[in-house]
Amino acid sequence: MHRKWLVSRTNPEYIRYISKAVSISPALSQILINRGLKTPQEINDFLKPGISGLSDPFELPGIKTAVERIKHALDINERILVHGDYDADGLTATAIMVHALRMHGLDVHYFIPNRIAHGYGFNPAAVKIAKELGATLIITVDCGITSFEAAAYAKAEGIDVIITDHHEPVKSRIQDTGYRMQDKKEHASCIVHHASFELPDTVAVINPKLATCNLQLASLSGAGVAFKIAQALCSASEQWTVPAHRHYQQTPTLCTDTVNCLLDLAAIGTMADVVPLTGENRIIVREGLKLIHEGRRLGIKALKSIAGLDGRQIRAELLSFTIIPRINAAGRLADSQDVVRLLLSDKEEEALELSSWLDRLNSERQKLDEEVYQEALSRLAAKEHDSVIVLSGEGWHLGVVGIVASRLAEKFYCPAFIFSEENGIAKGSARSIPSFDLCKGLSECNRLGRPAGAGELLLSFGGHKQAAGIKLRAENISDFEKAIQGVIKSSLSKDDFIPCLDIDADITLAEANHNLVKELSMLEPLGYGNEKPFLGSKGLEVINPRIVGNNHLKMRLKQGPQTIDAIGFNMAAPGGSLMRGDPSPPDIIDAVFTLDINEYNGNSYLQLNLKAFRPSK
Repeated sequence: MHRKWLVSRTNPEYIRYISKAVSISPALSQILINRGLKTPQEINDFLKPGISGLSDPFELPGIKTAVERIKHALDINERILVHGDYDADGLTATAIMVHALRMHGLDVHYFIPNRIAHGYGFNPAAVKIAKELGATLIITVDCGITSFEAAAYAKAEGIDVIITDHHEPVKSRIQDTGYRMQDKKEHASCIVHHASFELPDTVAVINPKLATCNLQLASLSGAGVAFKIAQALCSASEQWTVPAHRHYQQTPTLCTDTVNCLLDLAAIGTMADVVPLTGENRIIVREGLKLIHEGRRLGIKALKSIAGLDGRQIRAELLSFTIIPRINAAGRLADSQDVVRLLLSDKEEEALELSSWLDRLNSERQKLDEEVYQEALSRLAAKEHDSVIVLSGEGWHLGVVGIVASRLAEKFYCPAFIFSEENGIAKGSARSIPSFDLCKGLSECNRLGRPAGAGELLLSFGGHKQAAGIKLRAENISDFEKAIQGVIKSSLSKDDFIPCLDIDADITLAEANHNLVKELSMLEPLGYGNEKPFLGSKGLEVINPRIVGNNHLKMRLKQGPQTIDAIGFNMAAPGGSLMRGDPSPPDIIDAVFTLDINEYNGNSYLQLNLKAFRPSK
């Protein structure tokens, strides 16, 4: 149970002003204010997003150069290789890019690396494949920002590269007193210094992390970046003279319609990569969900069917538990090339066959995930872990270590690093808590974790603030554990390891009605950065508490004349106590909950989904 409750309160007069100005309830006003929306205009824009609110793609640095290079490829009839990634964001980004290029008449192939054989990111193996195909332009999606070696190799072979990515770039070490001259000399031919970052030497690098004056674009996923490039190509093509060897006859209107039909793929990639559902991302997911619900794309329609979603309203949260794990399953356990084929398929039989294959892989993934997770828990029981979890195992499937790291980080509320060892090399995934930046921490760990002259501790790493991939020598795992523990302890306080429960608004039970449920639906799509609102209420009388199902707590809550059903999933304590450690349930509680509609036997009624509770003071 959460130990620290936090609620941001706003001047009641200002809440009343916003409520009246926007014609929404005080509860929704408080929620939106707490999420950083301070003016009626900002709130109206948030509540009524649409395609017209999408940003100009040319605000992304580098995109103009990329479009010009792609137009040159069209003019001289070049072959292009799109290099993707094996997770759901990378796979949807690949499908978007391939579709966008093909619709303009370009000769396009794609390559998805195998997690085991190739590892993450743009690598020299892809350059060899490009050579074999006769491709003279490689476009990466969702990867490449730190791929100096592969970019240098491609350049040496006369193959141009356009990198599109959204991961953290490498910070420049030119001004860093720890910058080693041998590194500078070794990589001089493949590094371009851009402001405070080191970038691969390529034709263009498109990454919202570099620099953009538009904050809406700063948190795009890999699929989101690919979609912006599709938009840019569509816009630029209005002025193109198409060569005779290509048959591109789409009108500007048809082009725009075709690009917008890619929003279903962009929505899945955005949800999969857990980027904030605000600004551009919110529009992408909101509009993409409409297409997913309509079932226009055969591959997604087949995935919905195999996941048991036929006839159900598709909400953003649902994607994370149904379609996205199935797309990810191939990259974890097999080869992902066929996932792109599924997403681009126009054959119903093919789509159903590939979806069934992904469903079987996902079931296998779930089994492997649970096996490694239970073994990890067993090891933790016999091992002290202060502020960080570092575990490694031979035979642990590389495809599930990220999931296990995520589960452990959530359960123990501390950063978790899980490695799979093979042939003296440990490859792993890390997941963090909000207060600790993984990429920053790993950079510091790499710099301080070895004695002078011993070389860097990590062979490679990269990712986001909350998720990262790492490779090091197995013999160095102990040194790594000590180093990362030191970095974490020096940068975090004890309070950072206490889970917080952010309460969006205080309400009375009288305010918990169908009108509020309808209002809260305006917050959709919900997800990271725009979570389902947690509501709080004090002084609730507990009526008839009981255990239902395996471990669920059911009760009625009363406040004045108002009563409402409440359920706390997996919240019952042993022996039937309302709260763990209490021999008898308190009569009056404070509670944090979400407001839901429970549908049962053809009936629907309001219900509080309890997230936490405590005796009222």
